[in-house]
Amino acid sequence: MSGVWVFKNGVVRLVENPGGDSLQGSSRGKVLVHLPTNQVVTSYQALEQMLTSIGWERYYDDPSLLQFHKRSTIHLISLPKNFNKLKSMHMFDIVVKTRNVFEVRDS
Repeated sequence: MSGVWVFKNGVVRLVENPGGDSLQGSSRGKVLVHLPTNQVVTSYQALEQMLTSIGWERYYDDPSLLQFHKRSTIHLISLPKNFNKLKSMHMFDIVVKTRNVFEVRDS
């Protein structure tokens, strides 16, 4: 099963093959987009500013990871220290834990 999970009005649904040809979509990379600004996240510095603006805090428990925690939830976002190792699974984790703030798109 392939596609993009879309959260809208509190409902999640799978949009299969959102970009057209599945071969074309799978060969391209993914990008994380900050929906309020429609800006592609290009660095951890930018991501940290976006997350802190909605109440997330840096969590320094594991020095091998970049982590964020929101006090009002049990959620913890754990990312590789190197931004170049950020994978779509990390991006989707951010999307799920910050509903309606981020979206994963084909680059």
